[in-house]
Amino acid sequence: MTNSIFREMVTNHQNLRTRKEAADYLGLKEQTLASWACTKRYHLPFVRIGRLVKYRQQDLDAFILENRIGGEVNHAL
Repeated sequence: MTNSIFREMVTNHQNLRTRKEAADYLGLKEQTLASWACTKRYHLPFVRIGRLVKYRQQDLDAFILENRIGGEVNHAL
């Protein structure tokens, strides 16, 4: 295994959040994230390691940006 691959694996592991941490970050309850994962109501990728579910920080940040409403500047005026 090359050093760059090893460094990427370590970095990716450090960026994994538990369901509780992800829920706290998004201001939700853990059960809400579990429900979304089951029903596929929202596209929020997660990593399953056995029975453990983890969320990548970059996926949480992307989810926030993708679900942002308003705030756009209307230059047509």
